Amino acid sequence: MPRRPRVSVGGMVYHVLNRANGRMPLFESPRDYDAFEKVLLEAHEHVSMRTLAYCVMPNHWHFVLWPHEDGDLPKFMQWLTLTHTQRWHLAHETTGNGHVYQGRYKSFPIQSDKHYLTVCRYVERNALRAGLVHRAEEWPWGSLGGRTSGRSGQINVLSDGPMDWPDGWLEMVNQPMSEREEEALRRCLLRSRPFGTRSWVATTFQLLGLPAQPARVGRPRRRK
Repeated sequence: MPRRPRVSVGGMVYHVLNRANGRMPLFESPRDYDAFEKVLLEAHEHVSMRTLAYCVMPNHWHFVLWPHEDGDLPKFMQWLTLTHTQRWHLAHETTGNGHVYQGRYKSFPIQSDKHYLTVCRYVERNALRAGLVHRAEEWPWGSLGGRTSGRSGQINVLSDGPMDWPDGWLEMVNQPMSEREEEALRRCLLRSRPFGTRSWVATTFQLLGLPAQPARVGRPRRRK
């Protein structure tokens, strides 16, 4: 009988994403964004979590999280999404009218080296990449804008990561990422594949109780 994957491992950094159901607008006003950030702050009071970077977008959000213990990640995300869903329905007077989120969040673990910085850069420049602002730090609802402006609500949920931000980080975030970098991240998200060096990825698959190689996406190859 194959070994079952372990519950999310503590001490490992993760990229986490979730989208609105049917890509509907999830945040349409500053009030919607502020309400979500209030839930985010409360989530940290219920489950100890290190939030390293995040960006809340009109119909989805990204987080870079560093849980302390095994199982902390699903506990934190369940409390966050369930509480936000309940309050969103209440605020929009749609209680009982279906799902807010498309389903369970997606995540993948990240090696705590340059790969970690690549993911943080991707997350913090998300609003810029979408054309919502001229510079990444102008987006009010994310970690980069929070650190730059010193907004207390955002600063209170942020923790130091496994690496210091390099000199010139602000300008690095504002520079376009290569198609190769973005494609690698999309592949990890699609397959829940660890993001790191080849040897680290192989070790992490073993640690998580996963097959050495992820299943191929699409139809199986025909035998000749």
